[in-house]
Parts: sequence; structure tokens; C-alpha cells
Amino acid sequence: MNILNIKNLLRTGILAICILVSCTTGNNSAKENESPSDKEEKYEDLELNTKQLQAVGITIGPIEQKNLTAVVKSSGQLAVPPQNEAQVNVLYGGIIRKINVMEGQQVNKGTLLVVLENQDMIKLQQEYLAVKGGFSFVEAEYHRQQLLKAAGAGTGKSQELAEANYNAELAKIKAIEKQLAQMGISAQNVSRGNLVSSIPVKAPISGTIGRIAAMTGSFAQPGTSLMDIVDNSKIHADLVVFEKDLSRIKIGQKVNFQLTNQKDQHIEGQIYGINKSFENDSKGVVVHAVIKKPESNLIPGMYVTGLISVGSDLVPAVPVEAIVQFEGKKYIYLAEAGKNDTIHFKKFEVTTGIAELGYVQIIPLEQLAEHAKIVTKGAFYLQSKSTGGSDEH
Repeated sequence: MNILNIKNLLRTGILAICILVSCTTGNNSAKENESPSDKEEKYEDLELNTKQLQAVGITIGPIEQKNLTAVVKSSGQLAVPPQNEAQVNVLYGGIIRKINVMEGQQVNKGTLLVVLENQDMIKLQQEYLAVKGGFSFVEAEYHRQQLLKAAGAGTGKSQELAEANYNAELAKIKAIEKQLAQMGISAQNVSRGNLVSSIPVKAPISGTIGRIAAMTGSFAQPGTSLMDIVDNSKIHADLVVFEKDLSRIKIGQKVNFQLTNQKDQHIEGQIYGINKSFENDSKGVVVHAVIKKPESNLIPGMYVTGLISVGSDLVPAVPVEAIVQFEGKKYIYLAEAGKNDTIHFKKFEVTTGIAELGYVQIIPLEQLAEHAKIVTKGAFYLQSKSTGGSDEH
């Protein structure tokens, strides 16, 4: 073989290699230039036959028109009425000798909470005995003058003086008895000579003891709260409704509550009052809703979200399990008859609205056919199949 033939063979080999490389590069470029929509189209369209549908439990049905309850969403806090919350105060100061309760303890109205001691109470009781003792003479003189008056004897001046003294001393006794009653001291016991230096402080309402600010041995000042009592049996929610929704709120409407930090707990209530003024500068009005069955774990001050039912709307709706999610969007699967006893499925984007009793309102992003059929059960399987398992439900 001469040199010329060798050169020709080398040129032919190099040319073949270049053509092969060029073809390979062209194929790769075509794959890289494939648009995302072309790739997605491959995964959106699916076909299954009747046996496959039955095997995986897929059901097909129409988009229904459902009466779903429209709601106004609001937020607020739990609270109790003023008459169900009390601060324990004393009218007269004294040294705290005994505290009979602990924080978190349930008490009834009239339960002894604290015992105070004040030596000035002895002086008041002594004054009561002295006034009451002197009243016996004043009372006797008053009745004597009344008898003389009835008999036409005596003088009018003496009778008037006796009556004035009688009324003055009687008023003084009543005033001291009122003071003793405020301190929890029985006037009858004092009359029998049973003087006490301790003042019992009793619960003004039934409820749960809150923070106790008092300590044994400290001095209880009048007007300074010793402890708090809260009765949660009448706990309610104060919700803020903004001006745009205010016209839809009516007394008697049903409210479903959800605790902010306990998403799984749902509470039922009812609107019983609507304020007639805006709350600060928020352009929101406070709406009051009573809780039908208060739970023991509900505490005033807890944040809640309220869904106020304001009526029913006839809207297109599908079962909740007909909705699938992918990359932050929501979809349903349209079903159309295919060839050879197959059903053709295509993913269709929607947004959702009101949800109730297992159904959810859908708002298609594009117009659907009038009698479109969708996957009502098993959409999750189609989503999984179309994305090769990397699905989001």
C-alpha cells in the first residue's frame, strides 16, 4: 500500500468521526432545548383502562353545585365579662395572719381566703358595746315620753328631745353594725361579749384563684389587690371585624373558633353582641361571641381565629380529595373518553374557596366544558404517576 492510499484512509476515518460527534451533539442540544412545557406535557396526560381504574380505586364524576357556608374570617382574644372577674381587696388594713388558698384552686363565693388582724377592730367593737349600752336608757326615755304624750301629759319639748336622741343613737348603732358586717364580724356575737381582732376576707365570686400578691405577715393595704379570681364558665371571644365585612355580621350567627396555638381544637360559638364604635384607629369593630361549651383549658387572653358563618352560596365544588398540589399550585384531573376502552386524564389548575363537610369550592383558571368530568377520588394516584413519585399532596 503506497503513501497516497494511506492518506486517503486517514481522511475518511477522521471525516466519519466528525460526523458521529456532530450527530451526538445535535441530539443532546435538542434534548436540552426541550421547553419545560414540553416536558410537563409528557407527565400531564395519562391514560388508564377500566380495569386499571378499578384496581387503583379511581372514581369519576361531575363538578357539583353545592350550598357551602360563606364565612368572614376574624381574629381576637378570649375574655370573660367584668362580673366574672374579681380582685380581692380589703376595706380596712391589717396584718395577714393566714392565707387559706393557693393559685389555681377552685373556690365558691363566700369561701374564706385570708385572715387579717387589726387591733383597731377591738376599739370599734368596744364602741359598739358602749353605744348600745347607752341606747337602753335613751330608748326607755323615748317610750316614756310616748306614753305621756298619749295620756296628754308631759311637755312637747321633752318629747321632741327624747325622739331626737333616740333617732341619733339608733343611727349610730346601725352605722357601726354596718362597719362590723363589712369586716365580717357578727354584731350579735359582739353583743354577747365575743370580741375578735381578726378580719375574715371571703371570695366575692366563685372561680379559680389567679395570682396571689399577698404574703403571710405582710400588711394588707386598703385598695391593694391581694389576689385575683376568674370564673371561666362565661368565657367568650372578642373578635375584630373590619369595616368591609361589618354589614354581613348579625347577632345569632354561628362562629367556629380555632385556637392560634392549638390548630386541632375547634370550638363552636354564637354572636351575641356587636360594638357600635371602631376599635382605636384600626377601622375594626369588636364583635362578641359566646362559647357554647367552654373547655377547661380556655384561658382569658388566648388568641383565636374565628370563622363567622354569614350565609350559604351555591358554588361549583368537588370533594376535598379531588384536589392535588404541585409546586405550590392546586389542580384537578379532567377525565375524557379515550380509545380502546381507556380514559384520558389531564391536569387542570384551579384555586379554592369555601370548604365545608368534605367539599371545597373551586375556581378554574380557564373555562371548563359545561359537562366536564373530573376525578373525584384517586387524584393522588394520578399525581404520583405523572411526577414519577416526587409528588406533593
